[in-house]
Amino acid sequence: MFSRRTMLASMAASGLVSGLGARNAVAQPAATPRRGSFVDPMIGTGGHGHVYPGPSRPFGMIQLSPDTDNARWDACSGYYIADETLLGFSHTHLSGTGAIDLMDLLVVPRVGEVRLSAGTLTHPEGSYRTRMSHEHEEAVPGYYSVVLPEHGIRAELTATTLAGLHRYTFSAGQDVHILLDWQHGARDDDFTRSAVYMAHIEQRGPDTLVGTRMVGAWADGRIIHFALKVSRPFTGLQLYSNDQPVTGANRVDGDVLKAALHYGTTLNEPLMIKVAVSAVDIDGALNNLETDLPGWDFEGVRRDATAAWETELSRIHVTTPSDADRKTFYTSLYHAHLAPTLFTDADGRYRGMDSAVHTAMPGYKNYSTYSLWDVYRTWYPLMTLIAPDRAAAFAQNLIDQGAESPYGPVIWPLQGRETHCMIGWHSDSIIAEALSKHLTGVDAKKAWAVYKKLAFETESLSLNDYRSLGYVSADKSDQSVSRTLEYCHDDWSMARIAELAGDSDSAARLRARSKNYKNVMDMKSQFARPRLADGSWAEPFVPNAMGHNSLKWWDFTESNSWQATFLNQHDIYNFIALFGGDAGFEAKLDALFTAPSDLPPDAPPDMSGLIGQYVHGNEPSHHIAYLYAYCGAHHKTQARVRMLLKTQYRPLPDGLSGNEDCGQMSAWYIMSALGFYPVDPVSLVYVFGSPLFSKVEIPLADGKMLHILAPKVNDSNIYIQSITWNGRLYSKSWISHHDLIKGGELVFNMGPAPNLSFGAAPADRPPSFVTL
Repeated sequence: MFSRRTMLASMAASGLVSGLGARNAVAQPAATPRRGSFVDPMIGTGGHGHVYPGPSRPFGMIQLSPDTDNARWDACSGYYIADETLLGFSHTHLSGTGAIDLMDLLVVPRVGEVRLSAGTLTHPEGSYRTRMSHEHEEAVPGYYSVVLPEHGIRAELTATTLAGLHRYTFSAGQDVHILLDWQHGARDDDFTRSAVYMAHIEQRGPDTLVGTRMVGAWADGRIIHFALKVSRPFTGLQLYSNDQPVTGANRVDGDVLKAALHYGTTLNEPLMIKVAVSAVDIDGALNNLETDLPGWDFEGVRRDATAAWETELSRIHVTTPSDADRKTFYTSLYHAHLAPTLFTDADGRYRGMDSAVHTAMPGYKNYSTYSLWDVYRTWYPLMTLIAPDRAAAFAQNLIDQGAESPYGPVIWPLQGRETHCMIGWHSDSIIAEALSKHLTGVDAKKAWAVYKKLAFETESLSLNDYRSLGYVSADKSDQSVSRTLEYCHDDWSMARIAELAGDSDSAARLRARSKNYKNVMDMKSQFARPRLADGSWAEPFVPNAMGHNSLKWWDFTESNSWQATFLNQHDIYNFIALFGGDAGFEAKLDALFTAPSDLPPDAPPDMSGLIGQYVHGNEPSHHIAYLYAYCGAHHKTQARVRMLLKTQYRPLPDGLSGNEDCGQMSAWYIMSALGFYPVDPVSLVYVFGSPLFSKVEIPLADGKMLHILAPKVNDSNIYIQSITWNGRLYSKSWISHHDLIKGGELVFNMGPAPNLSFGAAPADRPPSFVTL
């Protein structure tokens, strides 16, 4: 089912484009196919991928996409490929998250009587929901279309950075109206009830509607405003509150609001609708609309969107005979450019983490949708390599958001609200990495001013226990083991920030404290385990369980002891020593990949993509395959990485083994396919894996180029025989970021059998507990 749908849904628009002038983009010859033609936005819309297929611009404020549902986990993005009915098209979406929110302002093209009920997935009768056929969809970067079979309506969508543009074509003589649902998308944590605190819709002339709402969903208290204009004035307008018509007014207030824009039977040309949003005010939304989308040139906007995506997709050029690998790679690169999302109006205003309205300095942009628990691992290191200026802007933005927020350093910020989602404060890893890589414009002293209180004073989330006991106690806090381990990496990251801000004493304290991972390692069982405040181990203990007392709370975050045992990313050689040395550690890694893949009934659905107890569908496992390099068994890293590349990613709607998580799942694929991976991003060390492509070109800053060659690579030749770097034999199983960004030629000589001596010598293994 999925392969047929994918083939039909991913038919790319034909035509060629010339190379685009961007500092990090490569001009392409006229005969070169657009890289956008290799992207299939339907990949990840099935399984647990949670992505949306509709158009946006790279990191744009608007994500205009079809919604098939807004009330279940696998529809977190509003769309699920297995659904056969459609609600309509809304303007803001999350890319691959495990939580639901956004989907602001649903637009529903309709004919006939006005229907106000949303119906159900399987019973659209009597509602505005309509049947849909995935055989009549097209999705490419910057454009989406579908023909709705019930009435033959053709819907087309494209977007600028700040606005969405719809084009609807109706059959002649149909009685047309456009329904707006301003309640849609606002659901509580259980997806069961409306969560609109207040809202209004107001008419501003015969072609314009505006509105505001405050939503109590995941980003509780989020405020959003919209401005909508139509290409042809409507002949009638009906406002609704609680699904009852409101007469004699051009404004309606409440929490369940809808509006119907009537056109009768007189439409003889496509109707276009443009929408912008703002978190600041309605004037901001109107200005965004007029500044970013002043006209009605649908094809021009679509061409510009195609060009914008071509610029981003040109940051990496791969050569491969495999159409499947090429499609998976460029779709991954596309997904890696969907979040974070711009959260600054055209006039420079934005709503900050303190709920106040700020005006940005010229050139500064504020962003939203930072899935930090996920993306610090691979997505941000990727950005530092292919778009360092943008990576610097993101890092400084995170510093500024932490300075604004009443909660201190941000955890998972969404549209000016702290969701408090996940554990740890992994913005510190991103900032420490940016500072260590000398990215321009990242303020170390301001960063340390934000994080110093967190490091030594903040009392929330069991930090007092962590400081006094050396671990988070399982009888006082949920997710205690994962919290302890992730707080250790936060300490390691904050130590680097402190050091670069000139506070060497604090840096030394934090480096020492970052070794607290040892305090939850029970070496009798050789597992990370929950520990009670009195120092005893919590019982009962089952390695694949979520916790010792599932009726109370979990001890692990979207993982169990198998994955959490390997969560240490920064102090690996001292970690290996806990297992008695290289052989014991290698055996423990082997056991992870070969253990039975059983999970208890209370395991979260995020724990997907199992190989043994390795869980590729969730982020705590993402660095583990590369740990073999640290115990001298690098050939096992090569074998595991190639296996993961080939089995956990497929060019199908259900081709992602887990949530996309705002680019992290795709970033793992991108960097692993290039042939290296950042086990600890703060260390600036890339560990080699098993490259997937025979040739890769990455334009770098200042006109430099990185060439990655593996001329003998294929599905059999997965093992590194030797490596040369700029023409010289290179024996190490790793390379530093600072070496890569100088540019040059990295050549992998691949073969079908492992070279057991490659990377085996201690001098050739990756460094750890240092920052290069």
